[in-house]
Amino acid sequence: MGFDPTALNHLQDWMHRYVAERKYPGSALLIRQHGQEAFFHSCGQRDVENDLPFERDTVARIYSMTKPVTSVALMMLAERGLVHLDAPVSDFLPAFQSMQALIPGAESLDQTEDAATPTLHQMLTHTSGLSYPFNPGLLPQEMDRLDLIFSPDQGPLADRVDLLATLPLAFQPGTRWEYSTGIDVIGRVVEIISGQPLDRFFADQIFAPLGMTETGFSVPPGAGDRFASLYTPLEGDAMALNTARQGGETLRLVDAAGSSPFEAATTFSGGGGLVGTIDDYSRFAEMLRNKGTGNGARLLGPKTTEYMLCNHLPGDIASMGPQSFAEQPMQGTGFGIGGSVVLNPGRLGAPSSVGDFGWGGMASTFFWIDPVNDLTTVFFTQLSPSSSYPSRAELRSLVLGGLVG
Repeated sequence: MGFDPTALNHLQDWMHRYVAERKYPGSALLIRQHGQEAFFHSCGQRDVENDLPFERDTVARIYSMTKPVTSVALMMLAERGLVHLDAPVSDFLPAFQSMQALIPGAESLDQTEDAATPTLHQMLTHTSGLSYPFNPGLLPQEMDRLDLIFSPDQGPLADRVDLLATLPLAFQPGTRWEYSTGIDVIGRVVEIISGQPLDRFFADQIFAPLGMTETGFSVPPGAGDRFASLYTPLEGDAMALNTARQGGETLRLVDAAGSSPFEAATTFSGGGGLVGTIDDYSRFAEMLRNKGTGNGARLLGPKTTEYMLCNHLPGDIASMGPQSFAEQPMQGTGFGIGGSVVLNPGRLGAPSSVGDFGWGGMASTFFWIDPVNDLTTVFFTQLSPSSSYPSRAELRSLVLGGLVG
């Protein structure tokens, strides 16, 4: 299609080099232009120990690439007149009434002041005052102590969200940007409004219409032999970024297929709980590119989708004083509903188009939609954390560098 064949060879070489250098165990890349497949390649292994190949139908953890799916779910409910985004989350989850926020410069969790209850919009855009255990600061330390990471084996979502509501906010809502569990809270709001568990809402209202037959909070029945193992180059916990230490082994097994909590999830994490195949996620990305319609089904109206994919911050993320980890660069990048938006390619540090929308996951998966060139790109691998290598910037350079029409 619109790619230089030599550039596509460079893409393959890049993928193979990451495997040969033992940076990634294996990977798959799928690019569509104008809705048609322009490139697919996979290489390496989904299971190093058993020498099983990483293939097109490999099932992978997508972690925070779940966030756009949960965001779409809430916007579907908003289109039905069941919710508006400026509503305080306490309208649906009373545990979030009477919130407290840490005072600037707080040295202990009891140094707080009264705070407004975050709105649904602030939860969606990571400006709520919530955080993640792997971020720096007092609130993340307490979340880490309580193991508030919304992993797949932590029981009912309602219980996790209620525990989160007992903690103070890291800052006053709306004043900063900090990557957070806010979209896990949104997942619980979807359950309350719809009257369905999150896994059922996703399956019935999003996955079935789009033909995403192999995506869910647990590995689909019959797909266990295609589920990838997860690796890390770190010693210790692959999610503990505050204490991360490089180990001697660059592909240390941390979650093996056959014994993973993702094979029988009890927690439906709207912020990071889904597993699926690259073709399934490409269908979701194509729905966003096509302004809410995919597989012959309309999930959202065009204007709602455009609203999601535009910047909802006053400027870029960097201008909002972030102190947290993020799946995307903060310079030149804004944030929409569930994903980042490129505002200034020159500040981003890699070739891109103004309006590119996308996000990544902790296992180094990544997707983006390029509205200028009518592209969707989805990359799957299984290495945590996603900050281990500059693969996303490199991938952008390779894809955009090879585009000739």
